[in-house]
Amino acid sequence: MRIWLDGGLQDSESARVSVFDHGLTVGDGIFETVKAVDGRPFALTRHLDRLTRSALGLGLPEPDHDEVRHACAAVLEANPMPLGRMRITYTGGHGPLGSDRGDQGPTLVVALGETTRRPDSTAVITVPWTRNERGALTGLKTTSYAENVIALARAHERGASEALFANTVGQLCEGTGSNVFVVLDGEIHTPPVASGCLAGITRALTVEWTGARETDLPLDALERAEEVFLTSTLRDVQAVHRVDDRELPGAPGPVTAKAMRVFEERSGDDLDP
Repeated sequence: MRIWLDGGLQDSESARVSVFDHGLTVGDGIFETVKAVDGRPFALTRHLDRLTRSALGLGLPEPDHDEVRHACAAVLEANPMPLGRMRITYTGGHGPLGSDRGDQGPTLVVALGETTRRPDSTAVITVPWTRNERGALTGLKTTSYAENVIALARAHERGASEALFANTVGQLCEGTGSNVFVVLDGEIHTPPVASGCLAGITRALTVEWTGARETDLPLDALERAEEVFLTSTLRDVQAVHRVDDRELPGAPGPVTAKAMRVFEERSGDDLDP
């Protein structure tokens, strides 16, 4: 496997990032996960725009989009595969052992791993921990992911693939790596970005292509919803057949199934929507 690091391709076995990199020592970094189909990235422009928003929100220098695109193209060419998870990681770079940043500039890593298509439906759980909709990192896709690691481990212990959070005021927010949609009275709803959820790329396209409404929702909307589905880079649109102990028989339901078809068709027609 060949990855991009420090301006060029390197073998993954020998590539090294400094133990003093701020992304390692204090989680001072951002990232994007991009779906790659037969060596072609999906929605790369939107991902790079969000990478920049995250960088500015964290106070990092703006990433050079041309450099990142070149790195992505080089990694995709060097590692052919039918379906891949491409990870762009951008950190504060070499720094001191504390919160202050160094002055050597950021680190850019682009790596690619092979993946498989997700199942059409999955199980999720809710967790007692909350998203802080007013935090300094709210809405930024940072490498500070330990909360998600803990919640996802709990989901796996309970036979689920995702954990869903409420925010500090009890509103439905998001998953560890996904956005959540519910169908109420036949209409699709999803929490607004103001809830503290990440402005997901697949979320935005799903809202645009299905006419879903952005709505403040209590967490117990999951108990009343006729259908529930998740969106993310590698899930696309994925139905939910169980929330905690509540079964949703027949998933994907008709509204979710239509959303899945629409997303598959529209994303297939344009790889950079």
